[in-house]
Amino acid sequence: MSRRRSTTPTAIYDRVADASAALVIQEYSSSFGLASRLLREPIRSQVRTVYALVRVADEIVDDPDRSLSSTERAAMLQRLEEDVAVSLHTGSSANLVVHAFARTARTVGIGADLLDPFFASMRMDLSASTHTPESFARYVHGSAEVVGLMCLRAFVAAPDADGDPEATYEELRPGAQRLGAAFQKVNFLRDLAEDHDALGRTYFPGIDPDRFDDADRDRLVADIDDDLTEAAAALARLPVSSRRAVAVAHALFAELNDRLRRTPAREIRRTRVRVPTPVKLRLAARAATGGRG
Repeated sequence: MSRRRSTTPTAIYDRVADASAALVIQEYSSSFGLASRLLREPIRSQVRTVYALVRVADEIVDDPDRSLSSTERAAMLQRLEEDVAVSLHTGSSANLVVHAFARTARTVGIGADLLDPFFASMRMDLSASTHTPESFARYVHGSAEVVGLMCLRAFVAAPDADGDPEATYEELRPGAQRLGAAFQKVNFLRDLAEDHDALGRTYFPGIDPDRFDDADRDRLVADIDDDLTEAAAALARLPVSSRRAVAVAHALFAELNDRLRRTPAREIRRTRVRVPTPVKLRLAARAATGGRG
């Protein structure tokens, strides 16, 4: 006698896709991985799918083993973008990460208004080596601010969210954008050497990595401080299901920015500043319980 399936084939595929997205964040980001654990379901799984898609696109344009030409990377990115667009209509993809993301996007309302600028910024990494203030603003918006907005779409659609989701989204939009921008700028600053030396990119307008000094560092850190301050003002208005996790992420990047502030520019130019794991855990515990880190 045959055994009856306890789950449908579709449910199994969905579960495997979500697990694939969770594995991506686990392997690539200790900070975001730590913060994401404090999200309640289904928001935790949804945010992990956003991160996974972003990471896949990053890997394409960065080409870590330098094995692909810019033309080949551009073609791969185009196929990924097309796959995402189709999956938003069908709800399915043969790419597990895209499949997981599409299910999230269709559930919480992530659409072309956020995806188009994201892929536009990814394409900029295929050719741009230096940025003007205008192109930098466009890049940060598409590569980071819209990622914050994708997560915000999940936050305001959570079962415990109060009020009209669209009104809450518009209210919290500026804070989400500033937090995404802060995360991106912190990563640009601590990856200054690798981005310039290995990838040939200079993100910050007017900054010459070969002449990077403490005055440059102080100006960039102060700008990040402003972003973090504006983002912090919106934390209390987030639903409980996401508030603690976002507070932890904010605390971790604020600590990283403080460490960059205390690091001589010549060291930033040579090494990647990190937050030690014990410090991360202490900050996470404090932020998660409403304390100060």
